[in-house]
Amino acid sequence: MNRERGPFKNREEAARLLAGRLTRYRGHRPLVLAIPRGAVPMGRIIADAIDGELDVVLVRKLGAPDNPEFAVGSVDEAGDVYISEDARALRIDDEYLNRETRDQLAVLRRRRALYTPVRPPIDPAGRLVIVVDNGIATGATMIAALRAVRDKRPAELIAVVAVAPPETLNRIAREADDTICLEAPEDFYAVGQFFLSFPQVTDDEVIELLRRGPRPHRSPTWSKGPARTDTGRLHREA
Repeated sequence: MNRERGPFKNREEAARLLAGRLTRYRGHRPLVLAIPRGAVPMGRIIADAIDGELDVVLVRKLGAPDNPEFAVGSVDEAGDVYISEDARALRIDDEYLNRETRDQLAVLRRRRALYTPVRPPIDPAGRLVIVVDNGIATGATMIAALRAVRDKRPAELIAVVAVAPPETLNRIAREADDTICLEAPEDFYAVGQFFLSFPQVTDDEVIELLRRGPRPHRSPTWSKGPARTDTGRLHREA
């Protein structure tokens, strides 16, 4: 897809554009699950705009041996591991992947203890769930997040992202019931290239954003019907 808009000003602009695509869910009190840390400010904006609850879905990428920023897999806080085709193509051995998995699980446990020390994660069962990330490169982290949530039996599972390459976006669409992406450029190198301002988000910021929302309580379930297991819908903004 050719890019017409140019880079987003910041996460806030991207989040407000995404919220505009999700207004049909207002009134159904959706559960917005942001992938820490970068997507949490976006998740807060989206949840507030559509009267939803905000929580986090904790997953971590497994970095390549010589390039930790390049994801060759991912792990969720339950210890379930997704290994991408890139890991096989690079012939990364099991010993490295096991060690990397242990390291990233330790990070996830620290984050859970920091982020929600006085309550368990909000249960997505029977809920309309929106999983948010600011951008996706290989898709490993988002796939792990969607699978972790799917295992908890949401009524509907939606993947929402500001920017992702087309090939990755197609993989994501197979994991969700609906996928919303603002831009899917061919010339994709890193998520940060599509934001004029893209600062690191700290743990303290995440904690404050989570505290700002309402406490979890019983809410109406989304009445779409059984969760889909086939390829979901894919929406790209022209």
